[in-house]
Amino acid sequence: MKIIIAYASAGAGHVKAAEALYNYFKEENPYLELILVDVLKQTNKVFRTSYAEGYDFLISHAQWLWRTAYWVTSLKRFQPLIQGVHSISERLYVKKFARFLVKEQPDVVICTHFLPAEITSYLKKKKKIKPRLVTVITDFGLHPFWLHRRTNIYSVASERSKEKLLEARIPKGKIRVTGIPVDPKFLRDFDKLELCEKFGIDGRRFTVLVATGSFGIGPIEPIVRSLHSDVQMLVVCAKNKKLFARLKRKRYQGVKVFGFIDNIEELMAVSDIIITKPGGLSISELLVRELVPIFISVIPGQETENVKALEEYGVGINLDDPQDIRKAVLDYKRHPHKMERAKNIIRQIKKPDAAREIYRVIC
Repeated sequence: MKIIIAYASAGAGHVKAAEALYNYFKEENPYLELILVDVLKQTNKVFRTSYAEGYDFLISHAQWLWRTAYWVTSLKRFQPLIQGVHSISERLYVKKFARFLVKEQPDVVICTHFLPAEITSYLKKKKKIKPRLVTVITDFGLHPFWLHRRTNIYSVASERSKEKLLEARIPKGKIRVTGIPVDPKFLRDFDKLELCEKFGIDGRRFTVLVATGSFGIGPIEPIVRSLHSDVQMLVVCAKNKKLFARLKRKRYQGVKVFGFIDNIEELMAVSDIIITKPGGLSISELLVRELVPIFISVIPGQETENVKALEEYGVGINLDDPQDIRKAVLDYKRHPHKMERAKNIIRQIKKPDAAREIYRVIC
């Protein structure tokens, strides 16, 4: 069986989900013919740059414009026009990926981004390929761009996500509530005392992890300033080198500062609470680790929907004022029963076996 797992490198979540599936499928069945492909590398430079860097620019510098675009493209009355223009423009610039699919003639195409799903659906319509199309929606909400008539299976994050698809008149038989696939490293059992020794922290202290994505955006410095006297903190600055340098110079007691890392799962394993952005993958990872979240710097659109989904379950708080965040953290610290209640909810809604469930659907 030939399986193509396609993503678009516009936002880390789509990439991580695709890689998690690729690694699981490869480990589970070495006889499968697996191809992992970034659709943006199959386009011209202008489209690739504008698609990936344009998204990064909007969420970092012009969220009002992103909010408007997300809202307009979600409106039902505009869908025929928007979908038409969207489909034509994508097919115009993604011809190389289309030729790749036609050449490979896969049995299955798994998409963790709507761009390759759109191209695959179009080619199926034209009878140029005939794979099963599996779309893995990497957020807890639903944008119309994910929906294509020739999709065979929609893999979704939660029962709420399923309800959104049913409201969009997607047949029940096409929907699987699998969760969003995460890297197996998040499923590991860790020795907490050993990790605390590794990071030079006190395993008995209440620990807060601050990790807000690859750009290190949000009111991180004020949060650290307001909390460092009351709790132990692990702060991930990622690619924000200026933030990293400023925090290192401050030398706050009980605060460990990190740059770009690849072992966030270890920091999660020694933490009680995470202050983070509500990306779909980030939420899935923290749920698997049973980590109580406080969300900050929410991107209008998909992240707003992610927060709503978690709030409906009764877990996750959306705050941006550092003093409000401090109050929320200390409330959890002083009232362990609230922490345990939140963790009980997380245990009910987490889906650690998403990759395995998707594998079972396909194989």
